[in-house]
Amino acid sequence: MGDTPRETRVLDAVGSLVDKLLDDFDVVDLVTELTERCAGLLDIAAAGLLLTDPLGQLRLLAATSGATRELELFQLQADEGPCVECYATGQPISVADLRTETSRWPRFVPAALEAGVASVHAVPMRAAGIVLGALGLFGSQPAELSAADRRVVQTLAHIACVAILQERPPTPSTVVPRLRSALTSRFVVEQARGFLRGHLEVSVDEAFSLLRRYARANGEHLSDVARRLMAAPNSRPEMLAAMVELVQG
Repeated sequence: MGDTPRETRVLDAVGSLVDKLLDDFDVVDLVTELTERCAGLLDIAAAGLLLTDPLGQLRLLAATSGATRELELFQLQADEGPCVECYATGQPISVADLRTETSRWPRFVPAALEAGVASVHAVPMRAAGIVLGALGLFGSQPAELSAADRRVVQTLAHIACVAILQERPPTPSTVVPRLRSALTSRFVVEQARGFLRGHLEVSVDEAFSLLRRYARANGEHLSDVARRLMAAPNSRPEMLAAMVELVQG
């Protein structure tokens, strides 16, 4: 890895993976590269990725080595282990010393220790509130994951989700409508911002901030809030009252 700072290597990895998403790509090849990048960035022995099928059964999608592949498949056969638990709970799993978890995973732990694994970690892959699978890490030494490590792993898991769900690269026929939709949404947001500026007597920046805060507070898309504000006059009094509360709060 040389003397290149990890932050630079993380940015290089993310940039390379995103570049592939914007071109023609094979999802298995890309996700395999992602697991390799993940292991390299965290200086960990191996990584693997399990994905759920339409029936809710986990399947192996990628692994950095044959040994990792066998260990991931053993988790599925035994129905226990960090990735299986991570998928079932939707929560990250982090075990710095696998020897302490024999009672938790009585079949997986002996097999993993025999394979030279000393620590395990897993993060969920999630989209639209649905857990799609888990990205697992297997260390040859007992080790914790730092907060920065967890952010790196979760970022790569998000990229894996995008790759799997996108599946097909963008083409001119799909790009143009998306560009048009994005610009239309922006136009509506600009209208709503101007409306709020006049009615609430706030600055342009404050009006935009209010729109975003309102949308996030109500679990809505920014453009949907702006569109309703402009196209549904009956909703305005209630929306404006809520935004005034945000200003006063």
